[in-house]
This record gives sequence, structure tokens and C-alpha cells, in this order.
Amino acid sequence: MAVPARTCGASRPGPAPTALPWPGRGPQPGPGARRPPSRPPRPLLLLLPPLLLLPLLAAPGASAYSFPQQHTMQHWARRLEQEIDGVMRIFGGVQQLREIYKDNRNLFEVQENEPQKLVEKVAGDIEGLLDRKVQALKRLADAAENFQKAHRWQDNIKEEDILYYDAKADAELDDPESEDVERGSKVSTLRLDFVEDSNFKNKVNYSYTAVQIPTDIYKGSTVILNELNWTEALENVFIENRRQDPTLLWQVFGSATGVTRYYPATPWRAPKKIDLYDVRRRPWYIQGASSPKDMVIIVDVSGSVSGLTLKLMKTSVCEMLDTLSDDDYVNVASFNEKAQPVSCFTHLVQANVRNKKVFKEAVQGMVAKGTTGYKAGFEYAFDQLQNSNITRANCNKMIMMFTDGGEDRVQDVFEKYNWPNRTVRVFTFSVGQHNYDVTPLQWMACANKGYYFEIPSIGAIRINTQEYLDVLGRPMVLAGKEAKQVQWTNVYEDALGLGLVVTGTLPVFNLTQDGPGEKKNQLILGVMGIDVALNDIKRLTPNYTLGANGYVFAIDLNGYVLLHPNLKPQTTNFREPVTLDFLDAELEDENKEEIRRSMIDGNKGHKQIRTLVKSLDERYVDEVVRNYTWVPIRSTNYSLGLVLPPYSTFYLQANLSDQILQVKYFEFLLPSSFESEGHVFIAPREYCKDLNASDNNTEFLKNFIELMEKVTPDSKQCNNFLLHNLILDTGITQQLVERVWRDQDLNTYSLLAVFAATDGGITRVFPNKAAEDWTENPEPFNASFYRRSLDNRGYVFRPPHQDALLRPLELENDTVGILVSTAVELSLGGRSLRPAVVGVKLDLEAWAEKFKVLASNRTHQDQPQKCGPSSHCEMDCEVNNEDLLCVLIDDGGFLVLSNQNHQWDQVGRFFSEVDANLMLALYNNSFYTRKESYDYQAACAPQPPGNLGAAPRGVFVPTIADFLNLAWWTSAAAWSLFQQLLYGLIYHSWFHADPAEAEGSPEARESSCVMKQTQYYFGSVNASYNAIIDCGNCSRLFHAQRLTNTNLLFVVAEKPLCSQCEAGRLLQKETHSDGPEQCELVQRPRYRRGPHICFDYNATEDTSDCGRGASFPPSLGVLVSLQLLLLLGLPPRPQPQVHAHASRRV
Repeated sequence: MAVPARTCGASRPGPAPTALPWPGRGPQPGPGARRPPSRPPRPLLLLLPPLLLLPLLAAPGASAYSFPQQHTMQHWARRLEQEIDGVMRIFGGVQQLREIYKDNRNLFEVQENEPQKLVEKVAGDIEGLLDRKVQALKRLADAAENFQKAHRWQDNIKEEDILYYDAKADAELDDPESEDVERGSKVSTLRLDFVEDSNFKNKVNYSYTAVQIPTDIYKGSTVILNELNWTEALENVFIENRRQDPTLLWQVFGSATGVTRYYPATPWRAPKKIDLYDVRRRPWYIQGASSPKDMVIIVDVSGSVSGLTLKLMKTSVCEMLDTLSDDDYVNVASFNEKAQPVSCFTHLVQANVRNKKVFKEAVQGMVAKGTTGYKAGFEYAFDQLQNSNITRANCNKMIMMFTDGGEDRVQDVFEKYNWPNRTVRVFTFSVGQHNYDVTPLQWMACANKGYYFEIPSIGAIRINTQEYLDVLGRPMVLAGKEAKQVQWTNVYEDALGLGLVVTGTLPVFNLTQDGPGEKKNQLILGVMGIDVALNDIKRLTPNYTLGANGYVFAIDLNGYVLLHPNLKPQTTNFREPVTLDFLDAELEDENKEEIRRSMIDGNKGHKQIRTLVKSLDERYVDEVVRNYTWVPIRSTNYSLGLVLPPYSTFYLQANLSDQILQVKYFEFLLPSSFESEGHVFIAPREYCKDLNASDNNTEFLKNFIELMEKVTPDSKQCNNFLLHNLILDTGITQQLVERVWRDQDLNTYSLLAVFAATDGGITRVFPNKAAEDWTENPEPFNASFYRRSLDNRGYVFRPPHQDALLRPLELENDTVGILVSTAVELSLGGRSLRPAVVGVKLDLEAWAEKFKVLASNRTHQDQPQKCGPSSHCEMDCEVNNEDLLCVLIDDGGFLVLSNQNHQWDQVGRFFSEVDANLMLALYNNSFYTRKESYDYQAACAPQPPGNLGAAPRGVFVPTIADFLNLAWWTSAAAWSLFQQLLYGLIYHSWFHADPAEAEGSPEARESSCVMKQTQYYFGSVNASYNAIIDCGNCSRLFHAQRLTNTNLLFVVAEKPLCSQCEAGRLLQKETHSDGPEQCELVQRPRYRRGPHICFDYNATEDTSDCGRGASFPPSLGVLVSLQLLLLLGLPPRPQPQVHAHASRRV
């Protein structure tokens, strides 16, 4: 919820005489910070006279006491600072660990990360990896074109003539309702044996290819059988490619007919419902089959378009939008007498996932009324395409018109806007069953280098909304070798379970000619693709030399990340690419916008910036310094970046050549040493190839020890850098136990544990029994406390995480600890680095009591000071805890300690959930600044299906008036209804299945969604001052002061007297959101560049094939047969949905 205006919860600041330094933080607010009030805090003496007396006024209910004066509270703050510092000096062992490192200086070397060299090397390695895939792609594409050219078309080919492995055969045989089972398929399907392959995360057969054919395509059609016949020869090329490069993953040929042949063979991932997979709708196929598009979709919503026809149009538009990628731009408008956009978008916008969602929702609101006005629709579309003041694709331009028919050819509009050059293609779609003359629609398409399609029923939508890609591919085919350029896709989810991948694509052209001297064929045969798993690219990046907060990332021309530690989609839908913008992967600011633009432009660069970063647990925000270095990855559309904190410029590399010392240090990893030396957790890294991974660290350590008994740290099968550093840090941390921890009594200072974690992957917790309650990640680089300690100087407190919806901490049953950590900074020969983090775990209850004493008027460890009836005293946090609230809050706004016993079980909660009134006052006085951002990778429970879903799930139900209307019957709407019911019997999931559910993937349970995140961090106020929360009789005094060298805010306040001043509560919990307003975002689009190549025109293009009667109207006999089958309730054999263009037959 929005924060209310500063009225009831506003506070008047008091004096700020003492500025307390906060190491590591500048006084300037970070990006997105809310600025403090323009008027500086007023000195206390200048406030209204009544406030002069406030420090002397007796607190209600405690007539002998007054609110403590500022110097008193500053004294308490110093005592707290001294106590924390004293404990950390004694037990933390920062200074002692520095000495240990220096004493063992001969056991390691200090290496330097040189950003420019590093990023250039990694970019070169990635280029080499991708280049090997490019060579394999070219071999495949050339072979495919030659095989198809040599192939002889067979009109009489039979299903039993073709032998291939049908990837869906096993699933169909298991499904008694499968069409092949029902009709007794004659196809000779191979039965294969498969072996598990960890690289593919699947069972595969390396001797064969597999074939997948979309459900709505008849496998026995002549076109499909010929396609299967000539593509069989690709099998040997696939196998030879793998022999030359064993690291190759899926090699795929996606045919323009819908057939997918891939290698190695593996069974298709059978969905729960109907399988809607069609290779021609995959992001990689769309990108490879045509150049970028500027598309305007215009929809006829005149009065004649009603009922089923309007629904077919809505569904068709949604399916058309799914054929567009992020390289395309689109707008959708409806028209009758006038044309208007269906959404808030007034111009072409990028066809990304979020914009397409806006269109799909808006299309459902279209209502039919008025008369048809083609002129209004086309003039609107041409005006959209001629607008040069916006970002757009600037390649293929097209208009897609959906209508039920009309007589006007609007030739004058075409003459004005499009002739004679015909730079805009026009595609027309006749939708629904009707008796209108379609000649004008055919003429429009043919006269403007487009194509005419018919969509009589729901079953024709998918095929006819994607075949326009064949027309767009003509200039590419005619361009020949010039167009044979490999393109690399956005990140997307592999349909066969490989995870996140990118795909190199190369179009495959039809090189045949109809006869001697005939024109060159202009059809695209399909697209060849080879997958590269993101994990394979990540392996080329430095793993652990960059430190916990250093990383490598890569982006494409859209600014979407290919590599980034924050690229972690919680759920993936393989129908859509994974498009996380660099500025959404990190907290956006102007510096990052400049870096992103430079990378998209293919430039090299380096820049040091001060920026905000989220903590790993996403509860905190830190202001940090980062060095960004970037270079382009040649021969690709990608650019690579390296991010390094200044303290990660150098790192340690162990040099344990002494095998006796190796054995000595290794013994401290054995569980038998834990009782005396403390428990050791080791980071689950890939130390050796044969090391078995495990999520259980005890089991992983056991596997590690067993392997080390067989091999040495210098073995070739092991990562010597990781192993030597791990063993060195084992010895280093053991010496810390020996010198500091073992002889100390932790109970004296109410400590539950002491610990040390290192870059080398060791986390040592002392004493051993404390490991039972240790819940931190054993990988220090993935532990929030470790990464935050490196970024913040001083002592970083972290209370246990508590969700407001969960039960409070059960203090009676469990001992709750508060983690306090700090980084160990070394300076070796003028080179500074932070190789370790040390800390303690405080006993919450004991330290809460200690907190009361330190913030009291006690002068000795005796009884609390008493104030007699005749004397005047100041309140303190111990004696007056019924009237005075004293708390420590961390820099994220979470409660750490309180003098109120009933609040102990609320430690770790956002303070607004504990005292909303006081937290709002702290925020209003700029003690805290808020940062809001959006998580576009979240997973949410599916929403209940609505009545206006984009998928064709419902059935048009005619009204009584429709049945009584003769025109309804003569327009064949009744037959359309029968046909739709018929499709429902065959493809029953169209009526009740969610699209994600139909794909048969986990998205049926969880779907991708946007979550709004809010973090708080210390604002620009470093002062110590009093203020009053002014709310009439409910006013409260409070004092707030930062504790030096910590991330804590010390707050003392009067307890609220009444609830009349309840103000709005600040929210910190992640909430479901629709994200930022898309209609506003498109007015200031982020910088991007399209692909460097464009093929949208060729003077030799033959436009005569433009859809004149290309559809297959059913014969009267077929209609009668289908209706009889419907009445009898028998499932009919589906008619082929493939448009067998004559030019495909060679």
C-alpha cells in the first residue's frame, strides 16, 4: 500500500549536534532514494515553548521519571558500541586471523584479477564454443538443401513405405484414445532402446533420429510422407557432427511443414493433455525463418461479426501474436466505421511477453457493432507503419486483417500508401462460415505481395496464423548465400528437458527449379538449429577467483541477459522465451543504463560505479562500489561483462607443495577432530570429476574424504586450485581455534557459537554442538551473511528470518541466535583483499537482558537505580520498560533486540509489524530509505480460469433468437457450431484445458508472475536527535541514533498511550503485482538494437502464389459423413490440416 502523507505519523525533528560517522557509507542517498525534507532539522531550542519542557515532563504513569535527555541516550549508545566491539575483538579473532595469514605467507600467493584480460579471454572461449556449433550448423544446412534437391517427389507414397522413430509413438500406444490407435496406424515405427545420458538429462539413442509431428497434422498425408522420406538422410550428418564434436547437444531440423527431426533420438515428453507443440511456433524457428517484423493487426468488429465468428477472430489474433518474437513490433486495432487501438498502446510496441499479454487481454473486450469500413482500418494501419518517430523493427512491414467479408477493395488507399513499391505486405483472413464473396479479400492480398487465408473453424486457426512466415521467407531464399547467416536466440526453456538454452539457427532453402529456365524456387524448407546449454557457457567463466560478489554476465541486442547470477526463473514455459532485462536483473540506475547501451552497441568499456545491490536473501539493500568491464563476443549478437568489487582485485592461491602439511591439514576435515577443533562444513564445489554430489553436507564431506583417500590434491582429475585452497583454509581456521576460541568461555559473554568462513570454501563452527543449529549455506559464496559482510565495514547483525505469516519464535523450546559477522581485511605488500569472514552467534534472551542493563542508569553491576518519591530521575530501558520502549533495529528495518520481553519472539520481523507508528516516523525522518523493484521470475499459484481466456476453450452457445433467425442458418453458423463440437470430441482439451496444462508441464500447478519487492536501507541521516510523533493527546517522544561500526539503529521511544494515531503501515513483504504500468513503459522504451541483417525485398520475387482458393473446402459428402459421425458419437478421422502448396511438391 502507498505510504500516507506525513500528517498524523509525521514527526518534528530535534537538534542534531553530534554527527556520527558511518564507515563505508557516503552521505548521499543511493539511486531511487527518497530525499530528506528540504528544510533541515530545527534545533530543539527553536521549537515551540511546550517542547522546551518535554525532556523534563514526567512520563505518564511514572510521575518521578522523565524522558531521558539526549546526552544520556548517547552515553547508552557508546556503552552498546563498546560492548559489541569488545566481544568481537575477544572472540571474533579478526586481528588474530590476520596474523595467522601472515605467519603462513609461504603457503599461498596473491594473484591479481585483471578485468580486461579476463573478460577478453572468456569472450574468446565462448566465441570458440559457439563457432564449433556454427560449423556443425552449416554442414547440416548444406546437406539438407542437397538432400531435398536430389529427392524425387512421390505422389503415391504410402505410410508403410516409411520407417522412422516416432517420438510420440510410445505415449500414443499407452493412450487408448490416441488417433493412431483408433485408426490403426500403418506407419512402420521403430522401437528403440535408450540409455541415460547426464548431458541431455534424458534417455537417448545415438544411432537414430526421432521425429515429432504436431497433433493437428495428419501423419499419412503425401506432403508429410515425402518430408519424412528426404529428411531421413540427415541422420548420418547428425551422427558425423557428434563424432567431430562430442559436446554437441540437440541437433534439430524444423520443417516448414511442421515436422521436427532431432538427434539423438529420445521419446517425446508426453503431456497430460493434448500436445500443442509445433516447431514453427518455437522462438528459435521464428527467428531463423524470417527477418524482424513490423506488424499491424486490424480486426473487423462490425455488426455482422458476432457470436462464433467474433470468438474465432479473438482467438486468431492471440495465436498470431504468439508467432512474434522480441525482435518484432506490433499493434492491434479494431475497426468498423472508425479504427481505434484495442489497448492503451497508440503506436507499434515491442512484441515482448508483457506487451503481448496486454494485447491478448484487450482483444477479449472487443464488441461487434456498426458497419464495415475497410478504409478506416487500412488507413490506421498504414499510418502506424509510417510513424518514424518511434522504435521499431524497420524490416518486414505487414498488415494482417481479420474479417468476415466485404465488398470494398479500398484500392484508393493502396494507391495512396503502398503503390507502386508495395513495401507493406497485406495478409487477409476470412473468418467464420459465411456466404460472402471473398474475391475482394483475395485481391487485396494478391495486389500487395501478401496472402489470403480462410479460417472457417477453430481447427484452422493455428495452421493459418503461422503460414505467413513462408511468404516472409521468400526474399531470404532469393538472397541465397547472403542470407545464410547464423543467428543466436534469446534464452528459452528446452522442450526436451535440457533446461535453459540458446540456439544457433540457420535457414534451409529450397534449391529446386520446376524445369530448365524456370524461376528459382522461393520457399524456405525450414530452420536448422543446434542447442547450447547455458551451463556449458557458464563453465567457461571463472568460478571462484572473482570472490563471492564478483560475477560474469552477458546480454543480447535486446538487453536480455544470457548469463547472470540473478537469472533464476522459478518456473518456465517453453512456449515463451526467458526474457530478463539486465536492468531488471540488477537494481536499475543511470550508470547501468549507460553500460547496457554500450554493450548493445558492441563497444568495449570499463566503469567504476556506486550502486545498490540486493542481498542474496532479498531482505536488504547495500550501497556498494563495483567495477564493470565489458567486451563484445565476436560473431554473435552477445556482449560479455565482468563485475568486480574493489576488494576482489586480488585473491589467494594456495601453494601446498609439502605433502606432509597437506596430510596434517586434511586431518582437520575428519569428523573425529570436530569435538576439539569445531565442526567443519565444506562448500559443495566440483573439486574432482568423480566426487559424488549431495545436498546433505555431512554426506558430501564423507564422499569427499573417501575420494581423497584414493587421489591426491594434485591429481589431474581434480581442480587443484579448489582443492589446495580448501585444505589451506582448513589449516588456517584450525589455527584460529587453537589461538583464540579453544581457551575462551563462550557462556561468559552469552555466545552460542563462534565461526569463520573463507573464500576457499570452509565454514568452521565452534563448539561442535553449535553445528546442530547452524542453518547457513555451507557454500560461503551463497551465504547472505558472508556476502553482506564483505560489502559492509564493521559488524553486521542479522536476526533470524521471520515471516509475518508464520508463528513467532518459540523461545522456550529453542535457543535463538543472532548472527554478528565482519570481514577480515588483509594488506599484503600493498595489495588489499578480504579472504574470510568471522563472527559470533549471540544468545537472544541473554543479550536482551544485557541490552537493558547497558541502556540503563546503572553505574555498577548492582541493583537497578531506584528513584525516590521526592527525587527526579530520567527513565531508562531497564527500570522503566513498562513506559519506555528501547530497541535495536538493523539497516533493513528488522528488529534485533528489545527491552520488551513480549517482543522477543518478534525478533527478525520487519519493525513496522511490531510498531507501525514508530517505524513510519523513522522513515519520515529519513533514517530509512525505501527501494522498490519487481521480480519478473517469480512463481505463483495458477489463477482460476476466467470466461475470457485467450485459449479456445469455450463453445459458442446460440440464443433462442439465433435459432429463430433464418439468416443464422443460411450463414452456416449452425454448421460451424457442429464443427466446433466435433473438434471438441477429438481434441477435448480445447474446451476445458488451460494452455499451460495442455502442454503437460509443471506450469499447470505454478505459473510465472511478477512480485513487487520492497527493501529499506539507512538513509542520509547520520545524526543523533530527538523528535516527537505529533498526534494530539497520543504524541510520542523518540530518540534515534546509529551505532558506530555496526548496521544497527538504537531507538528509544515512549510507549504509545492510545491507538488514535495509528498510521499506515510500511510494507516490506513481497507482494503479487502486475508490474509497472505497461502503457507508461512503452512511452519510454529501453534502448535496443535489432539484428544486423534484414531481408524484406527482392526484385525477382514471384507473388503470384497469394492464396487464391488455396484452402480445402470440404465436399458435400464429407460434410454429411462428419455430421453422421457426430450424431453417432463416433470419433472421426481428422482431415489433414497441412496446406500442401503446389510449390512444395518437387
